[in-house]
Amino acid sequence: MPKQVLDVGSCGYDHGSLRNLIERNFDAKVIQSHGPKDTLRMLREQTFALVIINRKLDRDHSDGMDILLDIKSDEKLQDIPVMMLSNYEDAQAAAEEAGAVPGFGKRDLGKETTLKKLTPYLG
Repeated sequence: MPKQVLDVGSCGYDHGSLRNLIERNFDAKVIQSHGPKDTLRMLREQTFALVIINRKLDRDHSDGMDILLDIKSDEKLQDIPVMMLSNYEDAQAAAEEAGAVPGFGKRDLGKETTLKKLTPYLG
């Protein structure tokens, strides 16, 4: 059975690119959510090997860090690995400080380093 990855807040193009990368290289399926309510509901109802949160959510441009903090402050969800999808080093550092595992940026989607970051959770 494929592992599930939750892609939070990506636009259609970015979601397609991320889904293609993950589903082509791992036995995993990428599902999309768009904001805090649907993300937290999905995390409570299904099992995910990894959550990847866009730094700025596509639908309303709110901060993806807020969802990361919601996940990490919930006893039932806090152990789920979360990555931040951002090209900005300061955003990556803030996410890791809040409990995320090392993430990557959109520019890195095709790089071997990104696959290496995903492998511990999806390999």
